[in-house]
Amino acid sequence: MKRLNELMDTDIDVEINGIKINSKNVEKGDLFICTDMGTLDRHNFIDDAIERGAAAVIVKKDVGEKSVPIIKVDNPNDYLPLTCSNFYDNPEKKLKLIGVTGTDGKTTISTMIQTLIGNTDCGYIGTNGYNCSKFLKDTDNTTPDSDKLYGMFDEFVKANCKYVAMEVCSEALMRGRVKNLEFDVSVISNITREHLNIHGTIENYVASKNKIFSQTKKDGYCILNKDDEHFEESKAACNSKILTYGKDIDNDLYFKDVKLLFGSSVFTFCYKGEEYKVKSNMAGLFNVYNLCAAILAMFALGYNYDDFKDKIETIKVAGRQTMIDLGQDFYVMVDFAHTPNGVLKILEYANSLDVNRIISVSGQPGERDKEKRKYVGKALADLSDYVIVTTDDPRSEDPKDIADMMMELVKDTYHSYEYIFDRRKAIQKAISMAKPKDIVLLLGKGNEKYNKMDGWLQEISDLKEARKAIEDRLKVEMK
Repeated sequence: MKRLNELMDTDIDVEINGIKINSKNVEKGDLFICTDMGTLDRHNFIDDAIERGAAAVIVKKDVGEKSVPIIKVDNPNDYLPLTCSNFYDNPEKKLKLIGVTGTDGKTTISTMIQTLIGNTDCGYIGTNGYNCSKFLKDTDNTTPDSDKLYGMFDEFVKANCKYVAMEVCSEALMRGRVKNLEFDVSVISNITREHLNIHGTIENYVASKNKIFSQTKKDGYCILNKDDEHFEESKAACNSKILTYGKDIDNDLYFKDVKLLFGSSVFTFCYKGEEYKVKSNMAGLFNVYNLCAAILAMFALGYNYDDFKDKIETIKVAGRQTMIDLGQDFYVMVDFAHTPNGVLKILEYANSLDVNRIISVSGQPGERDKEKRKYVGKALADLSDYVIVTTDDPRSEDPKDIADMMMELVKDTYHSYEYIFDRRKAIQKAISMAKPKDIVLLLGKGNEKYNKMDGWLQEISDLKEARKAIEDRLKVEMK
């Protein structure tokens, strides 16, 4: 609880109990800030916010007299993080912030770093919510808006955390959600085609990703993947010390002797003239890169390898490479892979295993980048023996239109696929057709619990549906 004149330069002295940018979340005594979100003008919701109890409103436009104080500023977006920081007594300055960006791997790398530090000392914010040893809570966005983000930082401070490993998405960087943060360490995994519905061009997307490096402390570290095709652009954006990882010897940390096993990876990494052999339960070459990024971040934070080496085999990432084994004679993996690169990499990994057929269940989200759909479809067709195209948050779009776009490049040459728009039935079909040593890949949703349909949420979990389908099949086979 603060006074408004404690939060910003104003003569208005009213008590503020919280800060909100969504009028639906406003409670009595809150400060409502009309941020500009591009397509949404929050000035239209001022009356709703006041009806719900807003004590004051920050605006950019002339809105006339209201029943509560109205403060007009040049850009409410600039006031939001500063005001939130002041409200919570600058919690971000009491933590070491590790920001992780990239098209794929943000969740995995952030979770790896939290695991290696330990969740007593390190919090996590991202796709899988926000958590530390004291709590586990959901988030609405991968990188929350400031009115929620600074509250999370405050919770971590009160939980005695010293670090926060957080996913920083391109939209958050573009819209300034993390504008006033300074990262002690920033990490990038890769940049491939994604979110062009928001950014317009790949150049804009790359530029948004690389903003994280201009927000890294001068004495901090930027951790870059030298094997990424946009490495030079990322390097040019850095104002801090740079550390690189990759497969070649000219990196600060490089890896070699990689063995990709079923459910694990074994490799050697080299750092400062020393070699270290690693076994990880995160499989696939892409996870070798992810783990190297996390390890290099640990070194940047001042840790020695002995401080965290025993924690490497304990790393688990919810919704990533989750194997479901109920005693069936085939394999089932649930994974969040949904970008062209993510789908390609998980399929390449599956093809490296000693399995028979690869049966993939996948879709693409509606109201998002349409151009990428055909590249996901091509990866599925090129590397799967059978594909079931289904729904993955279609929203207001016709699922058949999405499916047709996915298979656009391969419809005349690849015929081992079908459409099943009921995701539950799609999972059941894939598991019913699996033969011994086949692998069923359920892609796109990971550990999510809902499918976003046209105006409603379908409650569905790939993990639960897969288990039920396997159980039902085993019951029939035992009769």
